[in-house]
Amino acid sequence: MKRTTINLAKDKARGIEALKGTGVPAVFSDAVRIDLPGCALLYISGKVGTDESGRVVGRTMREQTERVLSSIKAIVEREGGTMDDVVRVRVYVTQLDQQSLKDVHEVRARFFTEGAYPASTLVRVAQLIPDGGLIEIDADAVIQV
Repeated sequence: MKRTTINLAKDKARGIEALKGTGVPAVFSDAVRIDLPGCALLYISGKVGTDESGRVVGRTMREQTERVLSSIKAIVEREGGTMDDVVRVRVYVTQLDQQSLKDVHEVRARFFTEGAYPASTLVRVAQLIPDGGLIEIDADAVIQV
């Protein structure tokens, strides 16, 4: 078994305002890859709808979901997989009304192939980091090598 941490952030604070300029690093990786015979397990940390500087992108559930899944897709593809390799997602939202739920699933339907949907958990939370974040998703993938 080989373990590789994947860190794509340019600064150690990873856009977390409370850590900027303190010298204290954000103690997490974008993902951890475990190489096993025949496959790689990819554990992707929770992604929120932010740009590289940590600023929230978009003010709607639809916009932020698009950004979050694009970030997850980029990591999966960087590691040689596709979104069909994602086997599980955990979704955290700050609002869970009918329209928000519809928006999340409409965006997800563009990223995942029907018949290959991942297992999924959806949890409503009071707040996300950063302020203004509406959705966070983490993901696990199994990539054939």
